Amino acid sequence: MSDFTVSARKYRPGTFGSVLGQEHVSNTLRNAIKLNKIAHAFLFTGPRGVGKTTSARIFAKAINCENLQDGEPCNECVSCKNFNEGRSFNIYELDAASNNGVEYIRELNDQVRIPPQHGKYKIIIIDEVHMLSQAAFNAFLKTLEEPPAHAKFILATTEKHKILPTILSRCQIYDFKRITPDDAVKNLEEICEKEGITAEKQALYLIGQKADGAMRDALSIFDRLVSYKTDKQLTYQDVIENLNILNYEYYFKLTQLVYEENLTETLVLFNQIMSLGFDGHQFVVGFLEHIRNLMFALDPKTAALIESSVEVIERYKEQSKIVGPSLLLTALNILNQVDLNFKQSKNPRLLVELNLMKLCHLKSSLTVAQIATGEKKK
Repeated sequence: MSDFTVSARKYRPGTFGSVLGQEHVSNTLRNAIKLNKIAHAFLFTGPRGVGKTTSARIFAKAINCENLQDGEPCNECVSCKNFNEGRSFNIYELDAASNNGVEYIRELNDQVRIPPQHGKYKIIIIDEVHMLSQAAFNAFLKTLEEPPAHAKFILATTEKHKILPTILSRCQIYDFKRITPDDAVKNLEEICEKEGITAEKQALYLIGQKADGAMRDALSIFDRLVSYKTDKQLTYQDVIENLNILNYEYYFKLTQLVYEENLTETLVLFNQIMSLGFDGHQFVVGFLEHIRNLMFALDPKTAALIESSVEVIERYKEQSKIVGPSLLLTALNILNQVDLNFKQSKNPRLLVELNLMKLCHLKSSLTVAQIATGEKKK
């Protein structure tokens, strides 16, 4: 049996150009290398799983590369090969989450004094740097302020606000962005092609949305779903079953029933959803997201903010025209109150049902209000 390598490691970027969704950072670092304007300390900050540590390793490899290709590491020279094979002594990595004491910083300071074995620079990468203790930060400060000419520091963190201002002031700070579902889908489509997997686009969009901006999470979910079946087929139905997500078809149907003021069928459909094992709060949050997307679909500019496939966005546009902005805005307010009050309610199911009843009478209430307003104006 061959060893399995998870996608997050197997398809980890090896060049700046292959880092997903962080072009503003990659271009700046690449240009700094080309112009030989490399600062002594960098801070990479942003959400988890967006490429901070990956970019740090690519940068560390590139500044010692003997045959740079437009600011990119060649992956062919001795320095690049040593790095790729995990036997480079020029790069020292410290995980501050588990090694946050002052003794580890003293060891790091000893490492900094040793010149590089091969190449120009010795690179120190400290991951989760915000986890260092106060004593460790103080021990590190002097080294960071006046390092040897051969030493370069790359700090990575998800919580910049926890780092001492004296540390921040000595670093070039790069803010990494969340990975958009569109970017995640493109990356997953490329992996599917390489792995010979056939996947529905809406299934990949759902993975991108569930990952919440973290490509590493998207790849972990992808690996799990591919293991779910053996025929290398990934469908939308597979994703919602495996991740326990409520099919958006229920929300489209529910919105139509609310618009038609069909209270009986609305309550029957809600009961059906509950019988499938979904949590009431999960239902409310999903319905709130659906109404929000319908509201955004009313205008082409805000429709671009909906994170879904083109086909589903078109369905949002069609239904939003039928329902109208007044009903949607009022429904948003009602559902938002349910979301806020759900955990405090002693009978959460009844809370949801009462507000579904309100939603089913919205159309008539709004019509009466409009007629009354018109009579007053007369």
